Order: sequence, then C-alpha cells, then structure tokens
Amino acid sequence: MGIPFATVYSDVDRTAPHVLESDETYRLGPAPATESYLRGDLLLDIARRAQADAIHPGYGFLSENADFAEACEEAEIKFIGPPAAAMRALGSKTRARQAADKAGMPRTPGSTKGLASLEEALDLAAEIGYPVMLKAAAGGGGKGMRMVTRQEDLKSAFETAQSEAERAFGSNEVYLEKLIDRPRHIEIQVLADEHGHCIYLGERECSIQRRHQKVIEEAPSAVVNAELRRQMGEAAVRLAKSAGYTNAGTVEFLLDDRDSFYFLEMNTRLQVEHPVTELVTGLDLVHLQIRIAQGEPLAIAQDDVRLRGHTIECRIYAEDPDNGFFPSPGKITRLLQPGGPGIREDSGIYEGWTVPMDYDPMLSKLIAYAPTREEAVARMLRALDEYVICGIRTNLALFRRILKDPDFQAARIDTGYLDRLLSETNQTMPSNQGEEQTALATIAAAVFESHRNAAPSTVAQPANSWKRNAREEGLRR
Repeated sequence: MGIPFATVYSDVDRTAPHVLESDETYRLGPAPATESYLRGDLLLDIARRAQADAIHPGYGFLSENADFAEACEEAEIKFIGPPAAAMRALGSKTRARQAADKAGMPRTPGSTKGLASLEEALDLAAEIGYPVMLKAAAGGGGKGMRMVTRQEDLKSAFETAQSEAERAFGSNEVYLEKLIDRPRHIEIQVLADEHGHCIYLGERECSIQRRHQKVIEEAPSAVVNAELRRQMGEAAVRLAKSAGYTNAGTVEFLLDDRDSFYFLEMNTRLQVEHPVTELVTGLDLVHLQIRIAQGEPLAIAQDDVRLRGHTIECRIYAEDPDNGFFPSPGKITRLLQPGGPGIREDSGIYEGWTVPMDYDPMLSKLIAYAPTREEAVARMLRALDEYVICGIRTNLALFRRILKDPDFQAARIDTGYLDRLLSETNQTMPSNQGEEQTALATIAAAVFESHRNAAPSTVAQPANSWKRNAREEGLRR
C-alpha cells in the first residue's frame, strides 16, 4: 500500500523477522510481556515518537484490550480494529451472550453473567442438566475452561477455573453453559466499515482442536451448505451491527449434528486463521482493515463475495507432541521451507534464529489452497513432507498423521476428534516409546552422516539425470 511502518520488539525479539523487515523499529522493553508487549503506555509513546497515524495490534497481546483501544482514541492515534465500546460489548464472553440475546441469535443454554457463587453454579447446572462447561468470561485459548459431567465435580472445577482465569486474564469471572455433544466449531468472518455497511465472508471450520486451542483450520466447511452459510452469516452481521462494530471480527458458533447452530463468542480482532478466508475469497483482510480504518467505505457488497476452492491451514509449533506437547525453544539449525503451487507460508522464523521460551510457541502458519478439499489435503501433505526444521521439536509429524487419517479425509470431525486420535495413538504406543524414538533418531542421524560423507556412487541413484544431480547436491549440503 506504500505506507511506511514501524515495529516494536522486546529484548528477546531483537533479531526476529518482523524487526529485520521494518522501515523503522523501536525497543519496547525486556522479554516478559508484562514489561513490553502488554505495556500500552510504552506503545503509545513509541507511536508518538514515530509520528504514527495508526496502530495495528495484530492478533495477540493488546489486540482485544478495550482500554488500549480507548487510549489510542484519546491519543488521536487510530486503532486498526473495533471501537472500544464495541470491544467491551462483545469482548467479554458474558456480555457477548447478552448482546446475542438482543440480536435474536440462538446460543447455548446457560448464564449471561458471571457466576456469583458455587451455589449459583450448582443451581444453574441442575436446571440445564449435565454435562456443562465452565468458561472464563474474559478469556480465550482454552484458559479457565473446565468440562463437568457430574455434580460432585463442579466444586473443584469451579475453583480451578476461577484460579486459572485470574492468573491468565486478571479476572476470576466465570460463567456456565450447556455442553453440546460432539459439535463442530464453525466461525464466520465479518467486515464492517464506519458507514454502516457490514458483510460476512463465509465460514471457517475450526473443529480440529487440542485443549480448546485450534490446530487446523479450513474453508469452507465440508458440511455447511449455501442456506446454512446464509443463516449463520446473517446472524453474525446482526450481532456486529447491534453492537456498533467496525473493522474485522469473527463470530464463533457450535454446530450440532442436526445443523442447528449456537452462538459461542465473538473475537474482536483479526484471527490467526484469516489466511484461509483470504485465499477462498481473493480478499486481503489486512489491506481492507487499513482501508476501513482510513474511513473508506467497503468497496464490495455481500453479493460480490464468492467462495472458490478450498483452503487448509496448519499451525506449526515449537513443541513436542511425544512429550505432552511441551514447548521446545532453541536454535533452528536447519530450515527447509515448502513452496510450489497453492502453498502459502506465513512465517516468523529463519535458519539460525533462536526460538524464545517467553511467548506462544507458534513458528509459522502453513496454508494449502486447491480447487477441492481432496486436492488441498494432498497439497498440504506434500508441503509437510518438504518442511524441515532442525534443532528443535515441532508438531509437523502430528499434522501428517491427521491429514492421512480416514476420518479427517472424509470430514468426519468434531471438537473432540483430535483428543480421540491422540488417545488411540497413546494406547498403541509401547511404554518405551521415548527410548525407541531416541534410538531411531540416532540411527537416522548416523545413516544421514554416512550418506553425506560417502562418495555419490555408494548411494542409490535416481535414473533421471536431473534427479540424480539434485540428490548429489542435497547430500553435499
């Protein structure tokens, strides 16, 4: 767009890719987020020094902080997101449920305000019936969430959810809702300008989750037809308009096996998985966010939105699935990134960079686009096979397992799918799995080293000359 930009960094992010690619960059503070990326006052001070007209908050840290959005408004620096009032109306899960009621949206039975006591939670759970779900009103990412199937377990779950919510979000407010059995997680992307126009850009399927954290996203959903898409999209637009929402946002729903949908929450920001919507619509959401923030009306109407093809996104993390998904910070010693037709990678890493342990361990987002879902799965598998990250543990192998699973390929998925798949995997693994994997890794490293040091004639050679030359070059490297 030709707009110069400045970025900020904490001490541990001094050599991160976003810093190296910036027009200007400013030190924000030490590594802890509470001393850097969560310091709205420091961000605004830097924005003034950089003579910035606007701040794009990304999709973490202060991106859903209404106080920061309000501080930007008072400083006459445009916050590229919704106004603080709309964020407050929809950012809290309980207030969003109240707004959903006003907009006439179906939602799961349960409370529309924080639970005042354990006794209130017990009474409400008895009224709507078990199983139920406790959730942090200010939260997200699975923090402060507990499923309860029996009355006897509600007390401990209530106390644990409150404690976790307080630590994660600074508020121990939790609410309770009916648990929908094996739902799909479907979300609708909305865009609203500052002139009263609001549209929806189709849906994203986000049912592949671990501990309520999304792992794989795709668009469109294999089970959402045109009529259901219209119903969900129009409901999402009603909610956004009723709250005076502007810019990009996402309304999340649960979908049961009878195609009944229930409002879950609204994310008042751009989401991690926005690339899948960009690829099936051909629209650049960040570009549109900036244009909306500049006061421009939307250049497209609802009838202009067309969905073409299918997209899948995998969230690549520095974590060890074989060790309870424990984070795996460290130096990336070798990096081979996939490419080719239909492949997009939104990456925050490079070879030689050290992944810090201070923040979310996401490394990149790998996205595959194709005319059909089957072709998108095939392209993603090919890209995963090409992706090499050495020096740290990643979840690349887990994605290969998921995409090769017959249930995933047939789109027989729900929010409990991945937990069931992992449970089946653990039951079939021997008790000495870790020792075996270490031994296999040692053998593989030895084989690779011997091949690398061997003369080319000692290695099986492909018949094609171009393949043979590529193999020899790979071995030399």
